[in-house]
Amino acid sequence: MLSAFVNAFRTPDLRRKLLFVLFIILLFRLGSSIPTPGVDYVKVQDGIKGVGNEGIYGLINLFSGGALLKLTIFALGIMPYITASIILQLLTVVIPRLETLKKEGQSGTAKITQYTRYLTLGLAILQSTGIVALARTGQIFQGSSNQGSLLVNDNVTTMLVMIVTMTAGTAMIMWFGELITERGIGNGMSIMIFTSVVSSFPGALWGIRQARGWDVFAIVILIGLVIIAAVIFIEQAQRRIPVQYARRMVGRKMFGGTSTYIPLKVNQAGVIPVIFASSLLYLPALASQFNPNAAWTAWVNDHLVRGDHPYYMLTYFLLIVFFTYFYVAITFNPTEVADNMKKYGGFVPGIRAGRPTEDYLAYVLSRITFPGAMYLGLVALVPLIALVVVNANQNFPFGGTSLLIMVGVGLDTVKQIESQLQQRHYEGFLR
Repeated sequence: MLSAFVNAFRTPDLRRKLLFVLFIILLFRLGSSIPTPGVDYVKVQDGIKGVGNEGIYGLINLFSGGALLKLTIFALGIMPYITASIILQLLTVVIPRLETLKKEGQSGTAKITQYTRYLTLGLAILQSTGIVALARTGQIFQGSSNQGSLLVNDNVTTMLVMIVTMTAGTAMIMWFGELITERGIGNGMSIMIFTSVVSSFPGALWGIRQARGWDVFAIVILIGLVIIAAVIFIEQAQRRIPVQYARRMVGRKMFGGTSTYIPLKVNQAGVIPVIFASSLLYLPALASQFNPNAAWTAWVNDHLVRGDHPYYMLTYFLLIVFFTYFYVAITFNPTEVADNMKKYGGFVPGIRAGRPTEDYLAYVLSRITFPGAMYLGLVALVPLIALVVVNANQNFPFGGTSLLIMVGVGLDTVKQIESQLQQRHYEGFLR
């Protein structure tokens, strides 16, 4: 692996791409540390010491690399773009116009990308407005004794400057991601998320060492290595459905007669169900902020806010399972796959083309989605269990959304570097 890494930097064009990605990452982390104009930096630092990454905006803070609670110019991180992408992906199934654009190829994809950018900016404006309003009242740090304003001035001009700055920061992050995709290696947005998640790792590990000592720290490292190995195994696992294409004559040329397969991953949904479940679980806590004196607010705060409560864990697990089946159902269409196979003369050995192939694909997909859903639910519960057993607070690094993102993006990026090295006959990372 080390020799392959050296060979990657010895190749001029590959070295330029890697250095470009590192340069963009450096700019991204720099922007995540610069406070937004109008923020009282001293009060923000005091609030962070009091609550860490807990609170209703913990997920956004994770994707921003801790920039949200610091109220920096990149406070929103990549979360508005992720939300916009998910919304457009779901609307593609519902709105015929978007479905038509998706089938038009590169031109249609470019149009959908443009819609995603517009929606990202709209969501950034809404989220930045809400964050500035919470910062003005001091409620962004849940449970902190400091509930005063985190702004230097509470006038409208200061708040507008903060909203515009955070929105512009989101636009710049989106531009950074597209630059990495075009001129670097890997998917730009995924690498930006990867960078944000990894940036919180050293602090989380060191916090466990300070709170529980070297013995617990070593145990956490060993558990983390085992979990990473298991996640890599499941992420790479797939069910390959063989497909045979019949020979057909087109003019004077013979086509077909080849064998291939349809790869159905065990974790077909990726990290999306965990994001959906986390976002949905934040809604009751968010509603309780606006109705602090309601009768149901105390029950929500006791059962659906604390991660160590059994009700919270069970609800979180069931939501992940539900959204796994839901997302797989809208992203993989057995009817469309079966029709395309029939159109080009393809068939599954032993299965008739058409409706029987569709039923077979749906059956196999439902069978492998179940262990995928169980796997996502258990991995997402790891940090919640650690909250009880290790007393690692919400900063336990090996589990949940952070681990799935790091392993998934890391594997994808290494594979792309591997393919680049194979083109130049170098031994790759995964050999």
